[in-house]
This record gives sequence, C-alpha cells and structure tokens, in this order.
Amino acid sequence: MHAPTSPAALTDPPRWRMPPLVKASAALHLGAGAAVLAAPAVWPWALGAVALDHALVTATGLWPRSTWLGPNLRRLPESSAARHEVSITIDDGPNPAVTPAVLDILDAAQARATFFCIAAHAQAHPQLCREIVRRGHSVQNHSHAHSHTFSLLGPRGFAREIARAQDVLAQITGQRPRFFRAPAGLRNPFLAPVLFDLQLELVSWTRRGFDTVRRDPGNVLARLTRGLRAGDILLLHDGNMAYTAGGRPVVLEVLPALLKRFADAGLRAVTLAEALPSPIPAALVRVAA
Repeated sequence: MHAPTSPAALTDPPRWRMPPLVKASAALHLGAGAAVLAAPAVWPWALGAVALDHALVTATGLWPRSTWLGPNLRRLPESSAARHEVSITIDDGPNPAVTPAVLDILDAAQARATFFCIAAHAQAHPQLCREIVRRGHSVQNHSHAHSHTFSLLGPRGFAREIARAQDVLAQITGQRPRFFRAPAGLRNPFLAPVLFDLQLELVSWTRRGFDTVRRDPGNVLARLTRGLRAGDILLLHDGNMAYTAGGRPVVLEVLPALLKRFADAGLRAVTLAEALPSPIPAALVRVAA
C-alpha cells in the first residue's frame, strides 16, 4: 500500500531549489577549504580551483540567455508557438519622447508588446505608463533604478531594488508584474532565489537587435529577423536607444518593418502575459535538484 500523503505535503509552498552549477560551486568551496585544512601545502591548487570556479560563475552571469544560474524564459512555450505567436519586448522606458510613437506604430498593426519599464521612469511619467496598459500592452519589471552595478548586488540589494519596482509599477498600473528582466540581462547567483520569493519569472530573449548601440535600422532589423519563427521573444528599446544618422530613434525606424515581417510570415505579436496566461508550472520553471 502507498503511504498516505500528509496534509503538510499538500499545503507547503514550493521551495526554491539551488541550480546544479551553484550547488557544484558551493561544494567546490567547501572541498577546497577541507583540503587546505587537511594538507596546507595544497593551498595553491585549492586557490586555483576556486578562482576558476569564480570565473565560470561570473561568465555565466554575463551571459543573459544562460539558464545555469536558474530558470530563464528565452522563448515562448510550444503552445504559444503553435498559435503562431511572437513577443516584442521593449526595455528602458517609459520615455515621453519615444514611447507614444511606439504605441501608435503597434496600434496601427494591431500588435501587442511587453514593456519592461524602469520603475523610476514610470514614477516620473505615470500617465504614460498607464497609457501603455490602457492600449492593451503589458508593463513588467525592469528594476527600479536600472543601475549599472545591478549585477553586483547581493540578496538584500536585489530584494530591495526589485520589490520596490514591483510596488511602484503595481500602484501605477493596478497590475502586479509577473516577469522580470535584469538590466542589460546581467546577474549573479543571488538573483534567482529573490525572484522566486517575489513570484517573478526571469525573461531574456531569443534575439536582440542591439538598437542601443547600432545606428543602422537595416542592420538591427536583420539581426531581429534572421531565422525568425513562431515563439521568438525579440528585444527593442524605447529608452537608452541609439539614433539614426538623421536623428530619429532606431526603434521607430525598425518597428514598422518588423511588424510587416510578422504579417508576411503569418505571425501575431502578443504580450508575454497573453502567451503565458498563467504562471509556468513549477516543474518547468524550477531547476531540478
């Protein structure tokens, strides 16, 4: 006979589980310390092993699409791809000089996008942030201040920065974000458990056009559409963006052509929330123990 399931097993909330790379890193540190205590002469080898481990973990945090530090949504689920859906994500706004034009372009194509907003910018332009939602788009969490040192924060720093953004964006839009994107996509091993506690899902992208640094709209469009297929998550910017030689924001040149490519390919641009109408099942989100 099977043992009865305890009430606690049915009611206990899921626990965050450490990714294998982080487990291995912790074990290496402990092993190196134990080896030096047992045989002090091996300290150069132990130090070298720890240094290599730190280099690997750091490199992984500098790879925005990596899943080695925890769950990371890089493509829409197969159910969404089967509906011929793609997702445009637009970072670093809201920006009163650019975002209204982006909204008009999206409206003209009957397309929906996900705006990863910097909460401090949303505070400065709350009406514009609400307008994004009013037009059927989604506002999600891109941190409060978008600091260049974000990836160097520890657990408390991450929790303060991200939770503050959650509260600000929820108060402005009336909708609490479900998704988070790290500034520049950079992070460290302390981020995943904080996101888990805040019930946020990390999102990166399938491909990006580098429209923050590339001034040629044709080049940006080519990067976004090379191998384009259903289920892709694409990254553009309505803040901190590059400008064409004529002084026009690159995103405003690229977006109409990108949406035409979608139409020609039979693809429909939806928000992340539309593509994933309920949170991803824990078995898919959580890295296996």
